[in-house]
Amino acid sequence: MNILISNDDGIYAPGVRALAEALSNTEHKITVVCPDRERSATGHALTLQEPLRVDQITGIYPPNIEAWACSGTPSDTVKLALDALLSDRPDLVLSGINRGANLGTDVLYSGTVSAAMEGVLEGVPSIAFSLSSFTHLDFSAAANFAKKMVKAIANSPLEETILLNVNIPAIAEEDICGAVVTKLGIRRYRDQFEKRVDPRGKTYYWLSGVIIEEEAESDTDIQAIRDNYITITPLKYDLTFTAAMPFLQTWTEKLTNLSVQ
Repeated sequence: MNILISNDDGIYAPGVRALAEALSNTEHKITVVCPDRERSATGHALTLQEPLRVDQITGIYPPNIEAWACSGTPSDTVKLALDALLSDRPDLVLSGINRGANLGTDVLYSGTVSAAMEGVLEGVPSIAFSLSSFTHLDFSAAANFAKKMVKAIANSPLEETILLNVNIPAIAEEDICGAVVTKLGIRRYRDQFEKRVDPRGKTYYWLSGVIIEEEAESDTDIQAIRDNYITITPLKYDLTFTAAMPFLQTWTEKLTNLSVQ
């Protein structure tokens, strides 16, 4: 297969290097196109007001892997790779391995997930990989599981063009209890803005978030990670709230009959 790898932590991040190196000794053709610096939590942003610049990267990845750094967002990198850089269309897009989990509602903000979703929007099955720790830097278990998933897809291709959001617990590989298919849980954050003043006297704010609540039913990705399972959650870009459509249809019919005073 032809495989495109991207991420949101940047071209030099240890997670993407571990993923690329794990796949470098397989029969697949691997191309890496990543942001030139960390672009975490950029969601599905695109760069429209300035040009995208790319540089070929050498000496970092195995010699059989072509790697590029892009000045744009994670979504930019996948778009650029598919439509400008790659001579052959990939069979699979991989994103990650992210430093930190992308569980539950995190997927709405995640650059890692958005890079993979861009592949799906372009008709290419995609997988987002995340290691559930910001401090644990051993990506070997996650990379090994990614390699297994790629082999499974090569042998039994996915029936639909979907995104698989995969989170791996940050523990020793032998302590992982297995892999389970889950639905998204819910994570709620309290936004904190630290007010600071720069050397020129201008006020600025630094945003950070603290998790204040997690809704984790037994079949959610949040609970499965707590139980030391790898989570695989199928995602789609159709955000339509289908169950609300009958009520809204009735509501809009009444709305058209209202008079404006």
